[in-house]
Amino acid sequence: MTHVVTGACADCCYTDCVVVCPANCFHADSRMVYIDPVMCIDCGACLPVCPVGAIYEEVDLPNAE
Repeated sequence: MTHVVTGACADCCYTDCVVVCPANCFHADSRMVYIDPVMCIDCGACLPVCPVGAIYEEVDLPNAE
């Protein structure tokens, strides 16, 4: 199951999640980062380093997102 970045990431200036990702599956736009679900290897390395708690496993995604 892939991981998903929620809107809480918007305007976050930290990219710790990108740095720890061994699959290099994060892509950025002007306001936030996104995970490429094809490239994500589901290792979970990004989860504990996200300072705003914006990354979830797809099955655990909050309903509002």
